[in-house]
Amino acid sequence: MNGKKNILRAFMELGKVRITFAVALTTLTGYVLAKGQFDSEMILPVLGIFILACGSAALNHYQESDKDAKMERTKNRPIPSGKISPNQALLFSASFVVLGSWLIYVGSGFLAMQLGLLALIWYNGFYTPLKKRTSFAVIPGAVIGAIPPMVGWVAGGESLADPRAAIIAFFFFIWQVPHFWLLLLKYGKEYEKAGFPSLTSKYSELKIKYTTFVWTLATAITALMLPLFGVISSTFFSILMAAVAIWLIFVFTALLRKNQGVFNPTYYFMKINYFVLFVMLFLSIDSVL
Repeated sequence: MNGKKNILRAFMELGKVRITFAVALTTLTGYVLAKGQFDSEMILPVLGIFILACGSAALNHYQESDKDAKMERTKNRPIPSGKISPNQALLFSASFVVLGSWLIYVGSGFLAMQLGLLALIWYNGFYTPLKKRTSFAVIPGAVIGAIPPMVGWVAGGESLADPRAAIIAFFFFIWQVPHFWLLLLKYGKEYEKAGFPSLTSKYSELKIKYTTFVWTLATAITALMLPLFGVISSTFFSILMAAVAIWLIFVFTALLRKNQGVFNPTYYFMKINYFVLFVMLFLSIDSVL
């Protein structure tokens, strides 16, 4: 029994379930924003993008298994640790990519499926190789985060030509940059050890903190633009959006202090994640009401 649990746990880790669940939530948010309600038609596209994202994550494990083996944070991942073979990972990836794409197509049509596959191609075919060439790969790579909400948006019956789609996609794009650079502040030396180009080898910690603050400020400002584009209609939720944006800026101003004491990137990493979760919650509730 324990052996089966360990295998299941290894495959869940291979699919990066915690991350892909978050991807599914952004798809659900896009759907609710477009449709204005939760209904049974959201199940297939949301489930499909979750499964497709798991397949993409497994492929990423396969692509970076040699690098993962060199980092303390990732050396116990399924492939480097030997829990899952590279061939098993590829089979898992291919199966989940096909199943996820089919579910999106059945539930939402060809355009939604194209968007889902675009996310996979961008992540595995563009961003993953680019990470080995430049420490700024995260900026074009952040496009990946903008695509799942658009799958939900299209699944909900709205057009990509709608100006609201642009600002929604832009918000989910821009927040990923400070999100990643906070990880870099924590694990930058490990990235260097594994052979990845890292900003920590080019810039001081203080400069990276300053840059992270600027991108976080841009994330907060983009959230404030959502009501201006009509994505949020009620005054109450517009005020709540403004409140959490101000809170985020206030929290991150600590990054500008030269003498901050012991710096904990995880603290700020969680705060920006909470912020995005609040934004998705406000958007969804406002749309339903």
